[in-house]
Amino acid sequence: MKLNTFIDSHPLITAVVIFIFAFLLTLAGRAILFKFLKHYSKNEDQIIFESMQKRLQGSFFIFVPCIIVHIAVSYLDIEMEHVVWIQKLLEVAIIISMAIIIIRLINVFQDVLFSKYDISQADNLKARKARTQIMYVKKIAMVIVAVLAVAIILLSFDSVRKYGATILTGAGVAGIIIGFALQKTLANLFAGIQIAFTQPIKIDDAVVVENEWGWIEEINLTYVVVRIWDMRRLVLPITYFTETPFQNWTRSTAQILGSVFLYIDYTLPLEPLRKHFDEVLESTSMWDKDAKAFQVTDTSEKTMTIRLLMTAKNSPTAWDLRCYVREHMIEFIQKEFPQCLPRTRATLEGNLFSNNTNAVEQAFGH
Repeated sequence: MKLNTFIDSHPLITAVVIFIFAFLLTLAGRAILFKFLKHYSKNEDQIIFESMQKRLQGSFFIFVPCIIVHIAVSYLDIEMEHVVWIQKLLEVAIIISMAIIIIRLINVFQDVLFSKYDISQADNLKARKARTQIMYVKKIAMVIVAVLAVAIILLSFDSVRKYGATILTGAGVAGIIIGFALQKTLANLFAGIQIAFTQPIKIDDAVVVENEWGWIEEINLTYVVVRIWDMRRLVLPITYFTETPFQNWTRSTAQILGSVFLYIDYTLPLEPLRKHFDEVLESTSMWDKDAKAFQVTDTSEKTMTIRLLMTAKNSPTAWDLRCYVREHMIEFIQKEFPQCLPRTRATLEGNLFSNNTNAVEQAFGH
């Protein structure tokens, strides 16, 4: 009886106590859940448990105590006006908390799919295509969840529902105005959808944009981040890749062809240089043994140009391979044929030298 009397005489305090009790109960349930996830995440095959442990970290599941209090408050001796506002606030907290949990579970779903598409492999074209689509769909899903959460919150208030017809009537005019104001943003959004499914670019593609060499690092809803070779980041609107020509070196395969140019004197014999080039490639695992070429591609009045071609499994490896081959070929020429390095020749004609000597002697009276 005393407990019932206290509850009837102090309903707000009772509601707070119920919330605290429900919150502590939720924390205990959360601890048990994470202990369960930690136990099963040790198994390499259970990627979903590892991802849930990582993604749900920091989530307090506020919606559980809020639901309990929302049910309990209607049974307490509180004025109906206060009950309505308390329940509305609890409903907002429930919707926001559940939206956050759903967004984090979307990230878990992404991690599970990513585990099936490993881009660290040499032939990763299929994986890069899939990852690009997964990331873009994930971002759209997150936006939809956020929009739906806001819409449900607004519709939970009678004042918004009451004037729903007015809002819908003005929505057409507002939509036109917003469309003009956000036409660039909307163009970026639709360009992103186009890129996600036609895929002129994919995650980790090697590209040349704005005269910069780099790799596609992020494809977001309205912009793309390119990681430049020197670790700078070039941020471009996503419409850039649908409206501006650019180079994509790995669109159909991750394999890439690297080239090295040597400028040497005409007196250098080519066969020893060709053999050493083969030896250099055979000595490194960076060459994927698919293709190579040794060609004299140009000549000038001073030097001949030799182009060395070699393939590698991806663009970073190709860059390292080019530097490796260039260094060893130059070292070989320096040691074996130093006289064949580029030089400028001059010829002094005998008669011309004699005439110039006589002129000098006459000038000085000798």
